[in-house]
Amino acid sequence: QVSLVESGGGLVQAGGSLRLSCAASERTFSGHVMAWFRQAPGKEREIVAAISRTGGSTYYATSVKGRFTISRDNAKNTVYLQMNSLNPEDTAVYSCAASRVAGGYYESPWALAHLNYDYWGQGTQVTVSS
Repeated sequence: QVSLVESGGGLVQAGGSLRLSCAASERTFSGHVMAWFRQAPGKEREIVAAISRTGGSTYYATSVKGRFTISRDNAKNTVYLQMNSLNPEDTAVYSCAASRVAGGYYESPWALAHLNYDYWGQGTQVTVSS
């Protein structure tokens, strides 16, 4: 069982930046692919970014590519989402998620985006004002 706790959300003006953090309880954090999802009011949840176990492979949704950066620190059991050039369309509840994969799993960007994520955090609100 993996416990995930997000932090770093808040209110920011358009054009501003925020950094989200997600701390995991699991000692085998490095064996999990990690991802950030978001859900805006009235919309379906969507994947924003994902990162492989070593950090060598990443996936970004088209809407955030070039503005958001996902990273991880396996020594700290933490995954981050740096969000720059925020706009009101980025307003949503952001959640981190984890998926434990087998040792030989091929972590292409497509694969990262289409994994079944087993563990979820409670979410943190990001609000971007215009």
